Amino acid sequence: MSHYTPVDEIEPIYSTLDKGFRSGKTKSIAYRKQQLVNLGYLVKDNAERFQEAFKADLGRPVLENSFLELDSTITEIKQAISGVDKWAKTERPPFSLTWSPMRPAIRKEPKGVCLIIVPFNYPLWLAMSPLAGAIAAGNAVVLKPSELTPAIGVLLAELFPKYMDPELYRVVNGAIPETSKLLELSWGHILYTGSGRVAKIVAAAAAKTLTPVSLELGGKSPVVVDSKCDLASGVKRLLWGKVANAGQTCVAPDYVLVQKDFQDTFINALTEAYNSFYPEGPAQSDSVSHIISTGHTERIKRLIDNTQGTVVLGGQVDIETKFVAPTVVRDVKGDDSLMSEEIFGPVLPVVPVDNVEEAIAFINSRDHPLVIYMMSQDSGFKSKVLDNTQSGAAVANEYILHCATENLPFGGLGPSGSGGYHTGKFGFDMFTHLRATLDSPSWCASSSVSLLAATNA
Repeated sequence: MSHYTPVDEIEPIYSTLDKGFRSGKTKSIAYRKQQLVNLGYLVKDNAERFQEAFKADLGRPVLENSFLELDSTITEIKQAISGVDKWAKTERPPFSLTWSPMRPAIRKEPKGVCLIIVPFNYPLWLAMSPLAGAIAAGNAVVLKPSELTPAIGVLLAELFPKYMDPELYRVVNGAIPETSKLLELSWGHILYTGSGRVAKIVAAAAAKTLTPVSLELGGKSPVVVDSKCDLASGVKRLLWGKVANAGQTCVAPDYVLVQKDFQDTFINALTEAYNSFYPEGPAQSDSVSHIISTGHTERIKRLIDNTQGTVVLGGQVDIETKFVAPTVVRDVKGDDSLMSEEIFGPVLPVVPVDNVEEAIAFINSRDHPLVIYMMSQDSGFKSKVLDNTQSGAAVANEYILHCATENLPFGGLGPSGSGGYHTGKFGFDMFTHLRATLDSPSWCASSSVSLLAATNA
């Protein structure tokens, strides 16, 4: 592809950034803040062009682009600008009579040249959010956009030299050959967001150079429904969380666990919400994103075609236009096609269970999800689910929004990922090395051994 970065240019780009980092330029907090300001203006000045790129790559409604990407991106950059002075300060550990003469301290130092591999589903936000943290921490960065969002990749490659210091921040576009070449290099840190299959490749490559890695993956995030929940508002929030970005969100609710004798009531309420969302049908709506590629559309169609459950809403698929209607399937069993993999599309399986204990056992029999959702007003119900499951996050009565909640870490557990980043200081922390220091004065050198002996006595 003509817009891909030539493979033979990747090592020189890396060398340029390594030289720029070693120059010490990023040690200045003022420099970091200026680059963050530039990053904010890169997004703000070009909002209309990003909207055009989103339309070309994702076919996503303008309002969703603004809410899910542009606004969130600006907010997180502003957080980094306002927080970096405090985050980067050297810390002193709690006072210790034994060690205080040696002035122990924890320096916040950058890791070096870092690599951020960006997914297709949120190609701006999931690039700029971690990038802001990496810049605030003082790192140089190579940003690798997804080859599935070429319009965004081309735009970022054009804008970076205009706004960002090219000695420290670069965009590399490409697919497997280019990414493979990047992974041959030794990085200060790699952040990969995407599928578990590719994450294994990234982690294996990073192991060869002992490069630290953070993985944001996904998986099948369940919704546990309490039959005594606020159903009217709950199903609207659930449906929005499922269909936003055509379900192509790592934290989208993947399936619902509902008590058998409550399934009919739940489906009826969901149907009412569905009809209010799409009064003329989803095919006529201007609020439905398309699927990223024909290949992904075909995959989702196969999952729907092979289900043993009953399609009660939606089900229509158009491969050519990459359209999948928001779809609800009831009476889905654990071994159904819809339960075989992360759906990553606007299809919601409803799995009936006898009670909350069976729902918990169902969740625990599978990989730890990126998030567990609960639809309940009962604190006891929520505590029971929280206390007896494991997941990256747990959210009651809302969907997706925890990713952008200020000062909360975002990340998975085991197969759903590792490491927490995104908002505020957590992104900074991920790209920061905590360097321990001691500075012992000459007058206490002779007593160091005796002090240590007294401490351990």
